Amino acid sequence: MNPELQKKLDEAIREYDALEMGVAESFKWPREKIARFGELSKLKVLAEEYAKSDDARKKAIEEKLKTIFAPQTSGAGGERNKAILEIRAGAGGDEAALFAADLFRMYQAYSAKKNWVFVILDESKNDLGGYKEIVAELRGKNVYDALRYESGVHRIQRVPATEKSGRIHTSTASIAILPFAEAKEVEIKESDLEVSFSRAGGPGGQNVNKVETAVRLLHKPTGIVVSARQERSQLANRERALEVLRAKLLDEKIRKEEEAVRKERKDQIGTGDRSEKIRTYNFLQNRVTDHRLNKNWHNIQNIMAGNLDPIIESFRK
Repeated sequence: MNPELQKKLDEAIREYDALEMGVAESFKWPREKIARFGELSKLKVLAEEYAKSDDARKKAIEEKLKTIFAPQTSGAGGERNKAILEIRAGAGGDEAALFAADLFRMYQAYSAKKNWVFVILDESKNDLGGYKEIVAELRGKNVYDALRYESGVHRIQRVPATEKSGRIHTSTASIAILPFAEAKEVEIKESDLEVSFSRAGGPGGQNVNKVETAVRLLHKPTGIVVSARQERSQLANRERALEVLRAKLLDEKIRKEEEAVRKERKDQIGTGDRSEKIRTYNFLQNRVTDHRLNKNWHNIQNIMAGNLDPIIESFRK
C-alpha cells in the first residue's frame, strides 16, 4: 500500500478506536457523528481483511480505499463521486421484476468494470428471484455524472422463460440515479421524521432475523419513505436510510433548478423525468434503442453483461 493511502487509513482507524470507546452512549450522538462512525467501521473491516489477504485481494482493497478516500465535490459543475441507484419494477408483473433484476446485474457488472464500490442498501424480491425494488450506493470517480442520464423508464420486449406459448411480453422498470448528499448539503430535522423498525429477514445470521434491525423512515413534509435493512444494526441501517433520504431531497432540489433552465432551451438528451420512457431492450431484434438520442446498439447480451460504455459515452458528446 502506498504511504499516502496507508497514512489516511491509519488516521481513520485511530479515529474509529477513539469513537468506539464511547459507543455505549451512541444513542446520544448527533447524526453527523453516527454517520462518521458508520464510515469508519467499514474502513476498520477493510483494514483487518487487508492484513490477512493475498496480493490480488490486497490490490482490490487498495482500489476500494482509493475510491473511499477520493474527495467528494459538490455544487454546480462539480464531480460527485457517490450516487444512489434505485431500480423499481413497473408494468408487467413478474416479468417486470425479472427485468429489474437484469438491470441491477447490468449496473453491478458495469460498476465492477469501473472499479466502483457497489453496496446494496435495501431490496424487495418476488418469488421468482426478481426485484420489486432494489436500492444501492455507488462510489467512484464522477459516478453520478456518468450515470445520471440512466434515470427514467426502461422497457424490455422479449419472450419470457415462463411463457409457454411464445408470446412477446413488454415490461418496464424505472431507474433513478440520485446524487449522494452530504449531511451539510441537506438539513433534515428530527421532528420531521417518523421512524419504525422491523426484522430484516434474509441472510445474515440470527441477529438480523431476530432483532429489529431494519429501519423505515417517513419524511413527513414530503411524504417520502425510505428503508434500509442490509446492515447488522439499527444504527447503521438508520444512517443508510438517511443517506437515501438526503439523496432524494437533493435530487428534487436539483431537478427543480434544472427545470427552470430547461423551459428556456431545448435539450437533445431529454428531461430525465422518471416517467419518461428512455430506452427499449428488444431481445428479438438484438437491439437496444435510446429514444432520446434516436440511436441503436446491437449485441444486447453484451450490453446486459455490463458493457455500457458505448451508451454512457454517447451522452458525454
